[in-house]
Amino acid sequence: MNDVNSWMDQYVRAWTSNDPHEIRALFTEDAVYNDRPNTEKQWNGHEEIVKAWADAGDKPEDWTFEWNLLGQDGDTAFVQGLTTYLNGEPTYDNLWVIRFAEDGRAREFTEWYMARKQSHAPS
Repeated sequence: MNDVNSWMDQYVRAWTSNDPHEIRALFTEDAVYNDRPNTEKQWNGHEEIVKAWADAGDKPEDWTFEWNLLGQDGDTAFVQGLTTYLNGEPTYDNLWVIRFAEDGRAREFTEWYMARKQSHAPS
């Protein structure tokens, strides 16, 4: 069984730092990262994952993230998250499916995310 809590801590640390070494450490060399299910262009391997991650340009002061483990089945973990952007972008509900290699790194990562409807204060 993989230590999902440790992997998630490392993911948030890499998201905060945007350090290519920390990003690579999360994934196997041949990992597949799907930024949405059935994406036309998945990110394959370290270089594409690091480049796409950097292109997203999330700065640590622009977001907060909360998560909880929904469950785990063998090498696959299911994580529910909430990403709140503090720079005027939407808040997102997330569902992540992470398939782990034996060494504890992710070999496949798929995320679903949906922007929350903005509530409007009554006038």
